[in-house]
Parts: sequence; structure tokens; C-alpha cells
Amino acid sequence: MTDSVRHRLMGVGGVFALTALAVVLVNNPAVQSFATSIPVLRRLSPDPPGTAEFLIELLVTVCVFLLAFLPLYRPRPRRILDVLVQSVERVVLAGLVLASIGYFDYTYRLPRFTLLVVVPFLGVALPLWFVWIRRRPARGTNRAVVIGDDPRGIERDIEESDVPLLGYLCPSSRFRSEGESVQALADGGVSADGLERLGGLSRIEDVLVSYDVDTAVLAFEQADRAEFFGALDACHRNGVDAKVHREHADSVLTSEDPAGPLVNVEVEPWDVEDYLLKRTFDVAFSLVGLVVLAPVICLIALAVKLDDGGPVLYRQARTAVFGDTFDVYKFRTMTPAGESETPVEDAENDRITDVGRWLRRTHLDEVPQLWSILKGDMSVVGPRAVWTAEEDILEAESETWRKRWFIKPGLTGLAQIHDAKSTDPTAKHYHDMRYVAEQSFWLDVKIITRQVWGVCEDVWGMLFTRQ
Repeated sequence: MTDSVRHRLMGVGGVFALTALAVVLVNNPAVQSFATSIPVLRRLSPDPPGTAEFLIELLVTVCVFLLAFLPLYRPRPRRILDVLVQSVERVVLAGLVLASIGYFDYTYRLPRFTLLVVVPFLGVALPLWFVWIRRRPARGTNRAVVIGDDPRGIERDIEESDVPLLGYLCPSSRFRSEGESVQALADGGVSADGLERLGGLSRIEDVLVSYDVDTAVLAFEQADRAEFFGALDACHRNGVDAKVHREHADSVLTSEDPAGPLVNVEVEPWDVEDYLLKRTFDVAFSLVGLVVLAPVICLIALAVKLDDGGPVLYRQARTAVFGDTFDVYKFRTMTPAGESETPVEDAENDRITDVGRWLRRTHLDEVPQLWSILKGDMSVVGPRAVWTAEEDILEAESETWRKRWFIKPGLTGLAQIHDAKSTDPTAKHYHDMRYVAEQSFWLDVKIITRQVWGVCEDVWGMLFTRQ
């Protein structure tokens, strides 16, 4: 039985068994007596269900949890933090579905006592179960593969690798036009060192999981967005360490500078504690902001619409982690036509509307980005998300530009609080690189404090100071 099949069977079986066990226990008189001694549950008086009622309760609860956990049956990701977060999200979703069943269909309602006991129990048991079944087998040696599209680079990294190699992945069509030794490497399926070709680049995800890979050595001719950072993204999602040759060190975020031809890539630069604090703060900040500013959002939307009759929101594709893209939304501050990749100072931009100029000065045009933060596409603090059409221009300014791709883009950052704008890419990139090197949750707190203070000063100046 393969690891993939084993994981799926253990995932489904664990959800089924733990959910059924929770329902059985919650209907046990001894458990009910103990549970009702807890202050939160003291006012609930559970009634012993009949056989038919118990079977319906068991069937509905098990089915809902089995369906809610569908995304976790596939054997990825393997990072403990991701497994815990996704498992808790699935438990919360299942609990909301169970609560909704009784709301929309009064012919059946899951007892409140069952709901309030089963969901917290499974909120602990199921995440721990999925962490346990994703546990790696104990091995005394590292397991690594070489991934790339550069024939010479693959041969070089195979020779210079300091970890045991299982094989390599490469696009065979790319190799047929190269030299004779590379022809044998790709078409023959075995290199001079006896390594097997495990497949093309489309199989990266499957190979990392099925071979239980610990380290991937990346041998790409160019550190481009589509392939090089796509492979890094696959390593990040599956908890696999990554190494690159020193010639690509300027394009990646390295964790150290050891002796040797290969350097370690920092695919997860945040410590677990700081990551949890950062993500918790992001969710809380965005939720509170969207709720508190809801009346302001409605007024701004009305003002933008009445100003020139155009659309309220402006959508733009921005670059995210590892060169991926996402859509960011802002309140529209300019006329829709004539957008240019080259940044222009506000004072020289005649496309800015009257309402838009006010929104920009108060920074309220950024409020819709709170939704991107809540979704996880952005963070409150980080390098500013760059328009994809502007990427090529900015990449030409610095060889280290792509290091920004290792950090989730933010609503504000060191560049913003130092008033470094897109019209001065050198200064902006300097502050972004400072943040990449010094990032921590407490640095985020300092940046947010200074940004909030600056916004308050701008608003005060607009309202009470004559220009």
C-alpha cells in the first residue's frame, strides 16, 4: 500500500471513528453528568435519545464531518502548522453546518448539548489525528531530489550535492536538443551516477509526497516566476527544504551562508510562534476594520459613484508570495482610462478625481484591501504588493528584487512609514529588503503604530488645517 492510499484511508477512517466516538460518548449518562457540571453547559439538560433519534444524530454528524474534511484526505501539506490550522477550520465549518441544519429544517435539529460538546472535542482530536498520520517515518538519512530545466545544472548539482539523492525531475523535451551526455540523462532515464528520472516538472507535487522527500535541489537555468518559484511554492506547501546553487543566491532568501556550492533557501522565514501571532492579528485587524468601518465604506461607495458615475471599486492583479498573483481591490480614485506602468506623483496626475484625491490623502481608498488580508492573500504588514505589469520594470532595478516574493505582501510596511513611494523604487526596495531581513511580529507592531499615527495626522491636517 502506497503512502498516499494509506493517508487517505487513515484520514477517512479517523474522521469516521472519532466523530462516531464523540456522538456515542456525548449520549452516555456518565459523560452527560460530568459535562453538565461545567458552568457553560450547566443550564442544558440533555434528554436520552431513542434508538431512531440516536441513529439519525450519529449519521448526520458523521456525514457532515466526513464531507467537511475532504480537502485533508489528500496527503498534503505536511507542515504541522498547516495541518493544525486547516483541521481547525474544517471542524468550525462542520459545526456551523450542523447548527444550520436545525435552523433551516425544523423537522430535525441536532441537540444543542451534542453540538456544544462534540465540536470542541473534535476540534482537539481531529487536528491531532491528522498531525499524527502525517508524521514522517524515522530515517537516519535525508531524502532528496534534483528538480530543474537546466541539463548542465542538474548534472552539476548531482555531482556537488551533499545529501543522498533519490532521482531527478526534468522536462524531457527540453533536454533532447542538448549534448550527448544530457541526451542519455533525459531519454535513457538514468544519469551517469545511476539516478532515475522520476518524471517531468508537472509531477513535482506527487514526487515530493510519494517519495517522502525532505530536500529538493533546484537546478533551473533562470529563476523565473513560472517554474523556479513554482517549484519553491511546491516545496513550501509540502514542508520540503530547498537548496539552490550559489549563482541564484541573489534571487532567493537564504537562511545562512554555509561553505559549499549549494545554499539553503528560507522557504518559511517566520517562526511558528510569530507566524501564529501575525496571522491571528491579521484576521482580527481585518475583521474589526471591516465591521467598524462598514458605515464609512457605504458612504465612500456612494461618494465615488456620485462623483463621476463610474465603478466604485478598482481591481488590479498584484504579485503575491513566490510570484503568484491575486486580485487586490481599492476604492477607485482615478478615471478608468489611461493606466500606465510608470508611477506618477499625485500632484502631476490629472486622472485623479476630486473624491479620489481626498481618499488618497486619508488612505481610505485602501480599506477594501482588508478583505484580501482576511482571505490570507495579504498581511497587514509586509512589502507592498506590486502591480504585475510593473514587476518587469522594478526587477530590472535590482537583482535582489525577487527576495520580496518570500514574504506575504502587506497593507503597510517600512517603505510606507518612511514615505518611500513607487516613484522612488530604489528607496522603496531598500526599506522592503530591511523588512525581509529584520521581520518579526514586534517589528510589525511598531510599523502599525507609526502608520496609524501618521494616518491620524493626515486626517487631522485635512479637517482642521487650512491648506
